[in-house]
Amino acid sequence: MKVGVISDTHGLLRPEALATLQGCERIIHAGDIGTPEILDQLEAIAPLYAVRGNNDRDSPWASNLSDALRFNLNGWQTLLVHDIADVPVAIEAGIKLVITGHSHKPFIEWRGERLFLNPGSAGRRRFKLPVTLALLEVSGTLIEPRLVTLL
Repeated sequence: MKVGVISDTHGLLRPEALATLQGCERIIHAGDIGTPEILDQLEAIAPLYAVRGNNDRDSPWASNLSDALRFNLNGWQTLLVHDIADVPVAIEAGIKLVITGHSHKPFIEWRGERLFLNPGSAGRRRFKLPVTLALLEVSGTLIEPRLVTLL
């Protein structure tokens, strides 16, 4: 299963991001979405999991979004939150994939058998950080993450 992971669009969904996400079977947005139209565009590609980011909290359109989601991604129990500071110190035993955003700094880090992923920011460039998203190839026994630089 091909999964696209995007975060921190802040109201800007770049054509390069949309093109990269084509063919994904699921899309995950790790918050700071910016506008509901971004969710509509992503849902037009594939089923979407999304959480509210700190910049979405005061927006009425985002009131139905959760601050945290737990779901099964092709056999991988997943925790999705916007800010890594909101990840519990004692993560539930079954969680094998933790996805966060917020920092705009992309990273992929295995901690034992648990994968921590931040796709970086796909919206407006912040400081000198790259504009990125992530793609995952997920099977029942294997997950292969990679970062994609958009600009």
